[in-house]
Amino acid sequence: MSFTTFFRFNMNLFANLNFPKCHVHSMLQICNKNIETNVGRHVKIQGWIHAVRKMKDNIFVDIMDGSTPKMLQVVIPKSEKPEKLSYGCSIRAEGTLALSPNGRIELHANNVAVIGSCDVMDGYPFAPRKQYPEDYVRQYLHLRPRTRKFSSLLRLRDLASATFENYLRNKGFISMHTPVLTSNDCEGAGELFLVKPDSKDLSNSMRKEGLTEEESYFNTKTFLTVSGQLHLEAVSRAFTKVYTFGPTFRAENSKSRLHLSEFRMLEAELAFVNDINVIMDEVELMIKYVLKEIFEKGASDIEVIGGQDVQWLTEKFARITYDDAIDILQNNANSLEKSITYGDSLSKEHELFLVKRNNNIPVFIINWPKEGKPFYMKECEDDSSKVAAMDLLVPTVGELVGGSIREDDYEKLKSKLPLTTDLAWYLELRKYGNVSTGGFGMGFERFLQYAFNIPNIKDTLPFPRWPHNCSL
Repeated sequence: MSFTTFFRFNMNLFANLNFPKCHVHSMLQICNKNIETNVGRHVKIQGWIHAVRKMKDNIFVDIMDGSTPKMLQVVIPKSEKPEKLSYGCSIRAEGTLALSPNGRIELHANNVAVIGSCDVMDGYPFAPRKQYPEDYVRQYLHLRPRTRKFSSLLRLRDLASATFENYLRNKGFISMHTPVLTSNDCEGAGELFLVKPDSKDLSNSMRKEGLTEEESYFNTKTFLTVSGQLHLEAVSRAFTKVYTFGPTFRAENSKSRLHLSEFRMLEAELAFVNDINVIMDEVELMIKYVLKEIFEKGASDIEVIGGQDVQWLTEKFARITYDDAIDILQNNANSLEKSITYGDSLSKEHELFLVKRNNNIPVFIINWPKEGKPFYMKECEDDSSKVAAMDLLVPTVGELVGGSIREDDYEKLKSKLPLTTDLAWYLELRKYGNVSTGGFGMGFERFLQYAFNIPNIKDTLPFPRWPHNCSL
């Protein structure tokens, strides 16, 4: 059978099937329609009750289904009230849309059923119309998405993720799925999670002479990735502009408001680039575009959670050298708790001071001292003691994006490769059809923390992992 015949046969087969139509309307569908168009429509909805008000003849409940931060008021005659109707329960309701006295759309229900009851007195951690500290809400990760503020954050997270990917694709970047399991430590910091078989029998049966238990499965020590950069460098030499947007892991023993053990990293690599200004231009345009889009398209959710003042979106990001930054910080030592000397890394206090001094407009720091920076960064042409690297500093979080031009000289890279890693393949990239490349990486949760002024990074994702906490 030819492909054409097969295709036509199956199209005819599916055309004759009577699939049931779904008549359930989402809150988003109802709220996005013109009010005049809605009035008089017969609809069926389903969702969770966020408030219950009892009047003389009717019960008024506010329903959310997760598609929008807006709630729909449902008017239920007391005679139609189902058993176990309460705050937190899930329901299905059917009726006619009408205008309430305050001019908003509401549903006059004539058929209501409780799908799942919720006994608030039996351990449910949230009560209606009550505000809770984030530390308290974080204790209930499995129920946290039901809170209005956090559900808005998750919708904004989805919007931001899609906007970043759409932007990069429209700019000609091709998505690459870099591996989660890797044999290298890209950053060289040693903050790695080791991967090995959980079964002792499997581990012992696979162990070869001279191999440790950790090496028995892959014949080498294997880790959860800290970055997809090195793999992006390989594919960028075939596709020119590439990116990856996936999970990364750091075994850093920190419980600070800025650190996670598992997070999403957006990383991009460009071939035929040898100027750090090109990388900074790419980052600045991307950040401004994404912020503008999510503040416009996600306005109703941002109203719920608040966000940064983005009046600066038309302003140029500042670009200063590491030397300039040190001079500024040393000249303002009286305003800082921690002093700094040349060659030091910038602390969070230093980063935020530099941004605040620039009227909270983001600042690029370029041309960093070579000592202390990763082996893959290219030396500056006019100063071999520096590398062509940049950090983007923003309010709330400090460093948001890091990037560099990569070392493309075979002999120089060979002399700088860590002795403890097998990166012969990485060196070989400089041997066949080599070009210069540059790229950047951005922690996605830090971007959300910055964009929506979220104090603790653990409140930017559904199920955060940090030292001594890996519940669910």
